[in-house]
Amino acid sequence: QVQLVESGGGMVQSGGSLRLSCTVSGDTLDYYHVAWFRRGSSQEREGITCISIDGATYSVEFAEGRFTISRDNAKNTVYLQMNNLKPEDTGVYQCATGTRAKCSGYGPLYYPRNYEFNIWGPGAQVYVSS
Repeated sequence: QVQLVESGGGMVQSGGSLRLSCTVSGDTLDYYHVAWFRRGSSQEREGITCISIDGATYSVEFAEGRFTISRDNAKNTVYLQMNNLKPEDTGVYQCATGTRAKCSGYGPLYYPRNYEFNIWGPGAQVYVSS
């Protein structure tokens, strides 16, 4: 059974950077599309970005130019590089996938369940101070 675990969260000052990791276990990452989401103070889940099995990526507007998703299949890990962080980026960041999940456009970032993203990591806390 595929499981995801996030790491790399922490506290950083405004303008700083963090790199989150999403490590896959129970299967080979090669076969999985992966997405990143977050929950901020509003507790509503926001889609950030996703990456397909062939490396295509899609990002929402607030992430463009600041957040970059990448994958290293040899390490079974997907990364989220976050630069120029702002206090409003504070939240719990989760990665998600599914045996039938597809990152084929922006849809999964708004309706993850409709696109079969149904396996979630526990999340990593990111805190950005002003």
